[in-house]
Amino acid sequence: MNKVTNINNLNSKPQIYYSHSRTEMLKFIPNLSKRILDIGCGEGLFASILKQKFNSEVWGIEINNAAARLAERRVDRLLKGDVTDLIKDLPKRYFDCVVFNDILEHLADPFNLLLKAKDIISEKGVIVCSLPNVRYCHVLKGLIINKQWRYEDCGVLDKTHLRFFTKKSIMQTFRALDYEILTIEGINSVDPYKFFLFNLATLGIFNDSKYMQFACVARPKKGSIKKKYEK
Repeated sequence: MNKVTNINNLNSKPQIYYSHSRTEMLKFIPNLSKRILDIGCGEGLFASILKQKFNSEVWGIEINNAAARLAERRVDRLLKGDVTDLIKDLPKRYFDCVVFNDILEHLADPFNLLLKAKDIISEKGVIVCSLPNVRYCHVLKGLIINKQWRYEDCGVLDKTHLRFFTKKSIMQTFRALDYEILTIEGINSVDPYKFFLFNLATLGIFNDSKYMQFACVARPKKGSIKKKYEK
C-alpha cells in the first residue's frame, strides 16, 4: 500500500482511464503560461495539447507505469512516481501553471501537497484543478432515493478516491491554505433541460448538483506564509 493512495488499484484500472484529453480544461489555463506542470498527466494527451496551444515547456508527473511510458513521448520532461515524494525536487518558483486534473481526491493529504506547490509556482503562477462534485445529482439520487453509497470503477464515487469535495468545500480548502480563488466553475453538466424542472421545484438549492466536477483556478495570496496543515 502506497502512503498516498493504492498504487495497485490505480495500476489495475483499464488504460482508457489514463487517456482522456480533458479539452474542457483548456480555457482555464492562462495564455501566458510558458512552463506548465501536469500532475497526474496520464498518457500525456492533455499535456501534448498544452504544448501545441501555448507553445509551452510542459512537464508531467505520473504514477502509473504504463501511462508514464506513453506520456514520456509527449512532454518535455516526465517524472515517474508519487508526486508527494517528487515535489520537493522540482525547481523552485519555476512553473507558471500547475495542473491537477482529478488528482487531489486520490490523495490522503492533498492539503499538504497544495501547500508545497507554492514553492514551485512562479510569481504570477496559478494552480488549475478539476475536482469531482460529491453533490452531483446521480450521487444524490443513489444516496437519497436508492439509499446507497456505492463505489464504482470510475466517476465521482471512484473506488480509488480518498477525499470528497463540493463547490463550497473546494473554496474553503483553498482559502484555508492562503490561496486566492480566481475562478471556480462547474464542468461536465447533465442535460440542463432535464435538470430545469427539478431545479425550479427545489428553488435552486441543488443548482450545483448538475455538475460532475468543478474547475478551479487559484494562486497563492501575496505575502502568504506557508502554514502546516496537520490534523
